Amino acid sequence: MAERIKDAEDRKLEEMFRSQPIADDGFTVRVVSRVRRQIWVRRLSLPVAIAAGALVGLKPLLQVAGAVPQLIGLIPVDMLKLDALPVGGLPQASTLLIGASIVMAIMMAGRLLEE
Repeated sequence: MAERIKDAEDRKLEEMFRSQPIADDGFTVRVVSRVRRQIWVRRLSLPVAIAAGALVGLKPLLQVAGAVPQLIGLIPVDMLKLDALPVGGLPQASTLLIGASIVMAIMMAGRLLEE
């Protein structure tokens, strides 16, 4: 029903949309080409920056890679054995569960007090 009722503004709008487009002497084409160029610049800037950063950081990365075997050689082999870990000094699982439940209860109480 509302589509059939037209007032003066509706008729003026329809008349404006039916009119011929305004000649812009290539302004629209220039704007579109500039926007597309900026889009390509933005798309290419990140990969170019990553490549430049990789080239700058390549030499220090190779130096670190060369030093890693020497650093691994400094670690005592006895520390890497799982049998030598001090498991007896760790708390029991029940103690950890009780502690975790207390922490969760405190967090829930804090949220309830905020409201």
